[in-house]
Amino acid sequence: MEFFDLVNGRQSVRAYASQPIEDEKLQKILEATNRAPSAGNFQSFEIYVVADEAKRKIVADATFDQKFIVQAPVSLIFGMNPARCQYQPAELYAMQDTTIACTFAMLAAHALGLSTCWIGAFIPAKVAAAAGLPDGITPVAILPIGYPAEQPERTSRRELSDIVHSL
Repeated sequence: MEFFDLVNGRQSVRAYASQPIEDEKLQKILEATNRAPSAGNFQSFEIYVVADEAKRKIVADATFDQKFIVQAPVSLIFGMNPARCQYQPAELYAMQDTTIACTFAMLAAHALGLSTCWIGAFIPAKVAAAAGLPDGITPVAILPIGYPAEQPERTSRRELSDIVHSL
């Protein structure tokens, strides 16, 4: 898939088919994520793969009840790990590393014919407890991944003249 087609074709999906994700596709997504740039190459993020349906339900309950998460056969929880970063403020760089990694996963999934929806509406402590994340790891994003069961309408975007500023 050509890059600009990939970027322009990606959209958030909130309904997923029951079809499982092939192991090879999940592996490619994780490998692409591992190539994401990071501050100082410290790679101050962790990825938790949630494939078990019961665990996906527990995670969904911690996200203001976004039940569509359970439909996706896999969700990735992206957690920042500031202890890996030697730059200060470590939390800032870890947050940046984590969001870049999640973006790479989202685009890789789309390139493989899968759909995602970036989930940022949750209480971090509740998601960490639901997923059993280790101390020091703060969840930043959840990415349900699956084959789409809907084709949502394209969302509008602000005009470039509204967001781009010359200094």
